[in-house]
Amino acid sequence: MNRTTWLQDRRMDKFCDVLSRWKARELSAQEAGELLGCSERQFRRYRRRYEEEGLQGLFDKRLGKASARRVPIDRVNWMLWEYRTRYTGWTIKHFHEHMQKQHNFRRSYTWVKTQLHTARLVSPAPRRGAHRRKRPRKPCIGMMLHQDGSRFAWPLRDNRAPI
Repeated sequence: MNRTTWLQDRRMDKFCDVLSRWKARELSAQEAGELLGCSERQFRRYRRRYEEEGLQGLFDKRLGKASARRVPIDRVNWMLWEYRTRYTGWTIKHFHEHMQKQHNFRRSYTWVKTQLHTARLVSPAPRRGAHRRKRPRKPCIGMMLHQDGSRFAWPLRDNRAPI
């Protein structure tokens, strides 16, 4: 059982519990909606669907369906084939720009990069160094002295006494 199915089962169990409490007049419709995380009106919709269709009426009908915005698999395969055969070794940026100009390609750079990484045609860039990352504070004043060789008496900060 995947996470989505498990969450949907929990949601149905919770709805059945809240519905039984509503029928026993322990809860108002507004309180029942608040417990379910929806409005009173949505609770009434759920209740009507449950009465008409049973538990099947509560299933989220969007689950298990492909998004209408999803790129067709043949278009993805074509783009990967182009990179494998004609543009091997190109950077993702140049490949994306060329695809937009020459092939009227309409997908984003991030989408192209994700597809190439998923197909393992391009490896992700290594993480950058620690330049300018914030260091944790030292526990005592003076533990991190300036090493500029100057004789200047650097002011103490945070009103802490010197060691």
